[in-house]
Amino acid sequence: MISKEEVRHIAQLARLGISKEEEEQFSRDLSEIIDYMKKLQEVDVSNVSPTSHSLELKNVFREDDVNITDSETVNHLIDSAPHKEERYIKVKSIFKEPSN
Repeated sequence: MISKEEVRHIAQLARLGISKEEEEQFSRDLSEIIDYMKKLQEVDVSNVSPTSHSLELKNVFREDDVNITDSETVNHLIDSAPHKEERYIKVKSIFKEPSN
Protein backbone atom coordinates (compact mmCIF):
# COMPACT_ATOMS: atom_id res chain seq x y z
CA MET A 1 0.00 0.00 0.00
CA ILE A 2 1.22 3.48 -0.84
CA SER A 3 2.00 5.44 2.28
CA LYS A 4 0.55 8.83 3.12
CA GLU A 5 4.06 10.25 2.91
CA GLU A 6 4.34 9.03 -0.70
CA VAL A 7 0.93 10.54 -1.46
CA ARG A 8 2.08 13.89 0.00
CA HIS A 9 5.25 13.70 -2.11
CA ILE A 10 3.28 12.95 -5.30
CA ALA A 11 0.87 15.80 -4.50
CA GLN A 12 3.81 18.15 -3.97
CA LEU A 13 5.34 17.14 -7.31
CA ALA A 14 1.97 17.80 -9.00
CA ARG A 15 1.64 21.07 -7.05
CA LEU A 16 -1.64 19.93 -5.51
CA GLY A 17 -2.87 20.86 -2.09
CA ILE A 18 -4.62 17.93 -0.43
CA SER A 19 -6.25 17.50 2.97
CA LYS A 20 -5.57 14.71 5.50
CA GLU A 21 -8.78 12.95 4.42
CA GLU A 22 -7.68 13.12 0.78
CA GLU A 23 -4.29 11.65 1.70
CA GLU A 24 -6.04 8.56 3.08
CA GLN A 25 -8.37 8.29 0.07
CA PHE A 26 -5.57 8.79 -2.48
CA SER A 27 -3.42 6.26 -0.63
CA ARG A 28 -6.15 3.62 -1.07
CA ASP A 29 -6.97 4.65 -4.66
CA LEU A 30 -3.36 4.70 -5.86
CA SER A 31 -2.69 1.35 -4.17
CA GLU A 32 -5.67 -0.18 -5.98
CA ILE A 33 -4.42 1.19 -9.30
CA ILE A 34 -0.93 -0.24 -8.75
CA ASP A 35 -2.39 -3.61 -7.71
CA TYR A 36 -4.45 -3.65 -10.90
CA MET A 37 -1.39 -2.83 -12.99
CA LYS A 38 0.43 -5.76 -11.34
CA LYS A 39 -2.45 -8.02 -12.41
CA LEU A 40 -2.18 -6.76 -15.97
CA GLN A 41 1.55 -7.54 -15.99
CA GLU A 42 0.71 -11.20 -15.27
CA VAL A 43 -1.34 -11.56 -18.46
CA ASP A 44 0.38 -13.58 -21.17
CA VAL A 45 0.51 -11.44 -24.31
CA SER A 46 3.26 -13.35 -26.10
CA ASN A 47 0.88 -14.38 -28.92
CA VAL A 48 -0.69 -10.96 -29.31
CA SER A 49 0.68 -8.73 -32.03
CA PRO A 50 1.39 -5.13 -31.04
CA THR A 51 -1.13 -2.54 -32.16
CA SER A 52 -1.08 1.22 -32.30
CA HIS A 53 -4.85 1.56 -32.55
CA SER A 54 -7.79 -0.58 -31.55
CA LEU A 55 -9.42 -0.24 -34.97
CA GLU A 56 -7.85 -1.02 -38.30
CA LEU A 57 -7.69 2.29 -40.07
CA LYS A 58 -6.43 2.99 -43.54
CA ASN A 59 -6.15 6.12 -45.59
CA VAL A 60 -8.91 6.79 -48.05
CA PHE A 61 -7.69 8.48 -51.17
CA ARG A 62 -9.73 10.21 -53.79
CA GLU A 63 -8.90 11.53 -57.17
CA ASP A 64 -7.74 15.13 -57.23
CA ASP A 65 -10.22 16.32 -59.82
CA VAL A 66 -10.18 19.85 -61.11
CA ASN A 67 -13.61 21.42 -61.16
CA ILE A 68 -13.87 24.00 -63.85
CA THR A 69 -15.95 26.96 -62.75
CA ASP A 70 -17.47 29.29 -65.26
CA SER A 71 -15.87 32.73 -65.58
CA GLU A 72 -19.04 34.51 -64.45
CA THR A 73 -18.88 32.81 -61.04
CA VAL A 74 -15.14 33.51 -60.72
CA ASN A 75 -15.65 37.18 -61.58
CA HIS A 76 -18.50 37.45 -59.08
CA LEU A 77 -16.34 35.94 -56.31
CA ILE A 78 -13.41 38.24 -57.05
CA ASP A 79 -15.67 41.28 -57.25
CA SER A 80 -17.22 40.32 -53.89
CA ALA A 81 -13.85 40.25 -52.10
CA PRO A 82 -13.30 43.26 -49.81
CA HIS A 83 -9.69 43.76 -50.93
CA LYS A 84 -8.27 42.84 -54.28
CA GLU A 85 -5.32 43.69 -56.45
CA GLU A 86 -5.86 43.22 -60.16
CA ARG A 87 -7.57 39.79 -60.42
CA TYR A 88 -6.23 38.47 -57.12
CA ILE A 89 -7.89 38.54 -53.72
CA LYS A 90 -5.65 40.41 -51.28
CA VAL A 91 -5.43 38.99 -47.75
CA LYS A 92 -3.69 40.11 -44.58
CA SER A 93 -0.09 38.98 -44.31
CA ILE A 94 0.63 36.30 -41.74
CA PHE A 95 4.40 36.77 -41.78
CA LYS A 96 6.26 39.52 -39.97
CA GLU A 97 8.65 41.56 -42.01
CA PRO A 98 12.17 41.56 -40.58
CA SER A 99 13.09 44.82 -38.88
CA ASN A 100 16.41 46.45 -39.71
